Amino acid sequence: MDAPAPDVITIDAQMRDVHAQNERLRRAGPLVRVELPGGVRAWAATRHDTVLTVLTHPDLSKELRHWADWAEGAVPADWPLNNIITAQSMIAKEGEEHRRLRRMVSRTFTARHVHRLRPRVAEVAGELLDALAVHGPGPVDLRRHYCYPLPRDIICELMGVPRAWHTDGTRLTDSLVRSTDEAGYAAVRMRTLHAMFADVIALRRTEPGDDLTTALINVRDEDGDRLSEPELHDMVMTLFISGHETTINLISNTVRALLAHPDQLAILLSGTMPWSAAVEETLRWQSPVAYFPMRYAVRDVEIEGVRLAAGDAVLICYAAAGRDPAHYGRRADRFRLSDPAAEHLSFGHGEHFCLGAALSRVEAEVAVQALFTAFPDLALATPPDTLPPLTTALSNSVRTLPVLLGPRSPRT
Repeated sequence: MDAPAPDVITIDAQMRDVHAQNERLRRAGPLVRVELPGGVRAWAATRHDTVLTVLTHPDLSKELRHWADWAEGAVPADWPLNNIITAQSMIAKEGEEHRRLRRMVSRTFTARHVHRLRPRVAEVAGELLDALAVHGPGPVDLRRHYCYPLPRDIICELMGVPRAWHTDGTRLTDSLVRSTDEAGYAAVRMRTLHAMFADVIALRRTEPGDDLTTALINVRDEDGDRLSEPELHDMVMTLFISGHETTINLISNTVRALLAHPDQLAILLSGTMPWSAAVEETLRWQSPVAYFPMRYAVRDVEIEGVRLAAGDAVLICYAAAGRDPAHYGRRADRFRLSDPAAEHLSFGHGEHFCLGAALSRVEAEVAVQALFTAFPDLALATPPDTLPPLTTALSNSVRTLPVLLGPRSPRT
């Protein structure tokens, strides 16, 4: 593709300073022309109110068929994010098709059902904390040994994925959210992941269980016109990926924020505010999703004085919206607990509001409270501003979270 025009902002593929980049985007306007890793161009919704408008606008669709650059072959065939935008799941559907697919799994993720999962989440957290305790006094990577396996194990249990397959599945999904892969890498990983979930579906057809994959198979096999075989495969894989990837970041970001703000941690330890306040403030201040593709203009439309042509793509800048001073005022770039917590858009809004929001919140709240209860002297092993970021335009977190555990509380 051509070199970026002067009014096009290039998104840093390495994500070295996402918040400095977001400030530049917000200053440039509510909708800004950007170039994504791989040379793909789009508009970026950079401010809170603009993101809200884009998420709910009737003339902006998630259906790929509306993207002019895709239809014209201007998007590289090996663009790493193709795996995200081409998935035939409810994430990329609109209207009745979206509602049909969402209804099949929505009951599993209601607040009432998720509340029943809380004891199991606490049990998994306890097992992981027991394993952490044997690491000794030296630094331990909390992201790898705690933040990562907790939501992975919960979603695997919900989906009926055998325990022996947990590590392989999450290693593969990690590759799907990278935006800097060499040509063909993501495609190979995607084929491998498809094969793994074909094996999961085959296993649950022969060995049904009390899990979501079995329930979806029953919908497919007993009433095939409601769920096609490709939809079944994409649904199972999408639920698995979305069911743990962002929650890993949310738990990591919450722990990092509290360790960097001991005055706010003290409020929680005193019982003055609930642990959920830390989770909600982290969702606003350090959204686990940095940017997410895409919404497509169905027809010419004007938003906040910016004219989008039919077929234009719009990138959602969740991390930028969470620190928008026009919406949050002088507190925008500060981590401060409040009750009630400041509202945010990190789980989206409208019909496509994140189906797993309730589960993610419970997992993060339980994980963080259990961690600081077990290790009250927990401390970062390195300064918070030296932690390496994830090198992807999709996720906003760190690759490692080295901590010093300190002594374990006798209460646990």
